[in-house]
Amino acid sequence: MIDGIVRNLWYGTPKWLGLSSLILLLAPFSLLYGLIVMLRNRLFDRGVVRSERLACRVVSIGNLTVGGTGKTPMVIQLARMLRENGYRPAVLSRGYGGTSKHPVNVVSKGAEPLMRQHEAGDEPVLIAKSLTGIPVLTGPRRALTGDWAIKNLNADALILDDGFQHRHLFRDIDIVLLSAAGPFGNGRLLPGGPLREPLRTLKRADIIIATGTYDDVAAGRTIALPDGIEAPVFRCYYKPHSLLQGEQDTAFPLDMIKGKKICAFAGIGNPMAFLKTLRALGADVAVFMPFPDHHRYKPADVTLIAERTRQYQAEMIVTTEKDKIKTEDFDFILRGVYALRIEMEFLSGREDFERLILEKMEKSA
Repeated sequence: MIDGIVRNLWYGTPKWLGLSSLILLLAPFSLLYGLIVMLRNRLFDRGVVRSERLACRVVSIGNLTVGGTGKTPMVIQLARMLRENGYRPAVLSRGYGGTSKHPVNVVSKGAEPLMRQHEAGDEPVLIAKSLTGIPVLTGPRRALTGDWAIKNLNADALILDDGFQHRHLFRDIDIVLLSAAGPFGNGRLLPGGPLREPLRTLKRADIIIATGTYDDVAAGRTIALPDGIEAPVFRCYYKPHSLLQGEQDTAFPLDMIKGKKICAFAGIGNPMAFLKTLRALGADVAVFMPFPDHHRYKPADVTLIAERTRQYQAEMIVTTEKDKIKTEDFDFILRGVYALRIEMEFLSGREDFERLILEKMEKSA
């Protein structure tokens, strides 16, 4: 309920006085937040606070807004691309939602995950399960985890997951993802809007990627970037790949859900994009249950999902990969849950993107 109100406030058009009044009420807090962000960025821009350089190339994938823009599948794709081109990448994440307090957490050395999702966070574990031969680490200081990866795992390229605002570590390439459907929401800073930084900070971006469902990306809407932003813009869409089931993630074809009555749930930044994708695949979504981003599922949550499945006589339960990982401890309640695997696909220009990345990596060597 609260999450839905926030999304309407940030991305919708206020249709009743309550939302309009709430925007006005939050305006002073957005102003204060903006002043803090401006001061912080100015300290970095003027060298008062310095970004630490590491002994290898660093690529950041981040966004300007709160919510889902596809950072996780883009991190996975970039890591594979670098490895295919002879690099030894490692992925560095803050480990949001994880309980581990260690300064360096090795989620994976390139094989099976070494940590559970409640320890490392859902996204790092998902990245680790998706990448073979590529280490994944978490920790609050990514300069420290990056240095550890270089010295102990022989990494020569580091990928920062959600790193655009993490300016303590110098990066050679900054990639920023924007939602093709609503790149800046209502254009306001937190908490009155979804912006984590003012639009002008896009000047730090080397590459901008508009993301979303195929329909949103293919619509060809022009993203109105602020003056002075010269970064090339690419377009990527969420491409369904397969359905995964069980602890070993056995893959099933997508047409399995066509015409099936399903119960779906998701606790991600943009749950409606997930719902839209399921319907595009021909699923009959009898009931859809959105949860807040990074939601930590409790027994009451999964019991409710199971009850709704029975109530609507759904034939299958389908969720996202991240949510499947977070509900694996409740297999005794939610049996046979399927996860929709999503990959990033370039609408066009994939070769240009790859060439640009490799050129920038060479220049920074």
